[in-house]
Amino acid sequence: MPFPSDTDPDLEIERLLADEFTRQTTGLQLIASENFTSPAVMHAVGSVLTNKYSEGYPGKRYYGGNQVVDSIEAIAIERVKSLFGADHANVQPHSGANANMCAYQALLNAGDTVLGLSLDHGGHLTHGSPVNASGKLYNFIPYKVTPGDERIDMDQVRDLALKHRPRMIVAGTTSYPRRIDPAPFRAIADEVGAYYMYDAAHLAGLIAGGAYPNPVPHADVVTFTTHKTLRGPRGGCILSTSEHAAAIDKAVFPGWQGGPLEHVIAGKAIAFREAASDAFKAYAQQVVANASALANALARNGFRLVSGGTDCHLMVVDLRPFDAELTGKEAQAVLDLAGITLNKNTIPDDPRSPFVTSGVRIGTPSVTTQGMKEPQMDTIADLIARALRDRTDDAKVAAVKAEVAALCAAFPAYPAA
Repeated sequence: MPFPSDTDPDLEIERLLADEFTRQTTGLQLIASENFTSPAVMHAVGSVLTNKYSEGYPGKRYYGGNQVVDSIEAIAIERVKSLFGADHANVQPHSGANANMCAYQALLNAGDTVLGLSLDHGGHLTHGSPVNASGKLYNFIPYKVTPGDERIDMDQVRDLALKHRPRMIVAGTTSYPRRIDPAPFRAIADEVGAYYMYDAAHLAGLIAGGAYPNPVPHADVVTFTTHKTLRGPRGGCILSTSEHAAAIDKAVFPGWQGGPLEHVIAGKAIAFREAASDAFKAYAQQVVANASALANALARNGFRLVSGGTDCHLMVVDLRPFDAELTGKEAQAVLDLAGITLNKNTIPDDPRSPFVTSGVRIGTPSVTTQGMKEPQMDTIADLIARALRDRTDDAKVAAVKAEVAALCAAFPAYPAA
């Protein structure tokens, strides 16, 4: 029986896919958790592996016909272990959130106390937000950035650890622009007898490229996503010491997930090989250099950078000094009209709600993949400032959009497309 699409293609979806390609490649993609992945990764994710069910692990499956799948997953495991210097890897998590919850299940009991960075100070939902399963299943104690320099105070983390005696300490962030040294967290965890987990979701590509400290030698468990700075397919991964290997694997399957997405795991394997190249190391360094240049250029345009700048791929921008009436929600909407995609974001101790916010988060992974460098960061900052300054003038916002499209045409994400 022929497939329906052989004789009746879904033109509506095809048209929307084309529209999304146009949106991505004619606008500036500045969401810190996004990137352009390679054609090789996309080919694998769209491959016949999507047809295969493979519950279990290489050599220990619950279905037949997994000889090829076993080889692909084994390659992914060995490549990521080599890339980060890890004892053990599980490449099956469907997302970073899943990876975090699996790590908790492997090492914690319900109700255990955990230290994690507060969501409104740069942490992630799965670091104990009360609306998330992590906050419902475990007793998370938040640590925060200081009011003065807006950076993590390790003395505060140690004081909280000594007071609450957590079973685990979680480091890593989703909107913290400064470098996190993994060693002091290890020392505090050892002092109170806690496990140490590092969520490297945003930082994995920078770590692989040598542009950010590697937490693997220090942490019991490192989780990350494969689609942000690592530039792979959408998914997650868990690295651990050999001591925790069996517990991690059992927590992933059958603990939290069923059959793995082997087409995505094939894409991960390709991304891990790409990230081991010298070209990727240069890319990671340029991502950080571009973020620093963009932060400085935004400051010159009247914006305030949370913590004064950035050491990584992202920055959090306080809009109030630029325009006291401008909210993150409005800025995001206006910049969408100008072809500039980013997200509203709370700033530490934000007086506005998380649905409105006083800030935005901006990242440089995607534009760096396009080949843009420091001079283009100056241009991008000027385009952002112009669009927001003239946000009530449709013609001026449209003029910015035209300049954005011209910039993206000069730096195509997929030159052969």
